[in-house]
Amino acid sequence: MAILKEKRKIKRAVRKAKTIFLMGHKDLDLDALGSCVGLSLLLKKKKKECYIIIDDKEHELGVEKILKELEGCINVIRSENIDKTINKRDNKNLLIILDTNKIDLVQNKDVLKKINNKLVIDHHDIGKNSIKDAIMINDTSSSSTCEMITKLIEYYDFDIESYYATILLSGIVLDTNNFTLKTSKDTYYAAFYLASLGASAKKVQYLLKQDIEDYKERQKLMTSIDKIDKKVAFTKASAHTIYRREDLAKVADTLLFFNDIEASFVIGKIGKKTIGLSARSLGNYNIRKILTKLGGGGDEYDGAARFENTTLSKVEKQIKQYIAEEGE
Repeated sequence: MAILKEKRKIKRAVRKAKTIFLMGHKDLDLDALGSCVGLSLLLKKKKKECYIIIDDKEHELGVEKILKELEGCINVIRSENIDKTINKRDNKNLLIILDTNKIDLVQNKDVLKKINNKLVIDHHDIGKNSIKDAIMINDTSSSSTCEMITKLIEYYDFDIESYYATILLSGIVLDTNNFTLKTSKDTYYAAFYLASLGASAKKVQYLLKQDIEDYKERQKLMTSIDKIDKKVAFTKASAHTIYRREDLAKVADTLLFFNDIEASFVIGKIGKKTIGLSARSLGNYNIRKILTKLGGGGDEYDGAARFENTTLSKVEKQIKQYIAEEGE
């Protein structure tokens, strides 16, 4: 696994730093938050001053549950307040970006300019919009960033409490869609290792529980599915409804369970002026190429993109054009 091969780079960067900031992608999910929490435990053991940067105003249910339950146990900070905690000696600060490597997808890209020493730990493909001035620890063979952090925890033989093991397991379960996508022997071993530390499958399901009203809203997206080139499912939400990013992702996951469908694209409003796209693939269709053209990020199995100040119809037209080009 790449993260163990690159452990010296991580160790060197961490050793030099006194104050470390962890930052995931916008619209935190269980993998981004879980990997931040897991890594923060390791850093605290090494007696590092550590903060998790979270600017999201709204959270998906699982993330919200964790943040409430860990209130007072982890240092969460908004990016606008990091100047109060940043070390006066610039070379003693370190920013670690987890679960994304794209400039436009981090919680706050202004933070990238404030801290010179940067390290990226991620499992998504690197592209033209990736962070350039950072040590890049990238392993596309990993199911999730939580899997990568679990490997580090095992390597350092660091005993973590069962609740934290559960959080890391929930990130793996989320990103593999309950071990149906992107799984390898390393993924199953990471899950086994976390279980040996007391991770609870029952608690994972609690973190993944859905709101019934949200479920009913998502079902509306299932009523207008277009089948493109016989193997791609596409659906578009109503322009009058604002969805959470995780809702679009869940619909994209569900569409892969239908016969002959190899990939899915789901678009909908995730803000008054923001449109979200979630894409999924079984690995046999190149969604990564399409996402890159759209300015999004991801890998061969899943990804996302955001569009500002445009319409659902325009986004739909663009996506379908790229799907048609891919099929030629």
